[in-house]
Amino acid sequence: MEPIIAVVVGVLMAASVYLMLSRNLVRFVFGLALISHAANLLIFVSGGMIRGMTPLIAPNAALPEPGVANALPQALMLTAIVISFSVLAFALVLAFRTYEELKTVDTDAMRAAEPDNGIGEES
Repeated sequence: MEPIIAVVVGVLMAASVYLMLSRNLVRFVFGLALISHAANLLIFVSGGMIRGMTPLIAPNAALPEPGVANALPQALMLTAIVISFSVLAFALVLAFRTYEELKTVDTDAMRAAEPDNGIGEES
């Protein structure tokens, strides 16, 4: 099952990079959401897909019994979900405010709206 999930993660990463490289700001935000989902799936698979018991340590034992699920990738994935949601919310608000100000979602047109102050020009 892990090789199939690895291929799915690769496809999601490739699709997200394709979306993020486009000139459309809305596609960039969708690519950002997709890459966060791919990263979460990658973290989930890194812990191993084991149908085991819960990772509880018995009283008077130093380690859990063999065959239990690893709890660390699950905790990391929960943290990554919260962080990716906050970054996505910030990106959506930023894209909306940019559209309100410039009336476009094309990044080339946004660059043309920058003031020309002579930086980078040879005299």
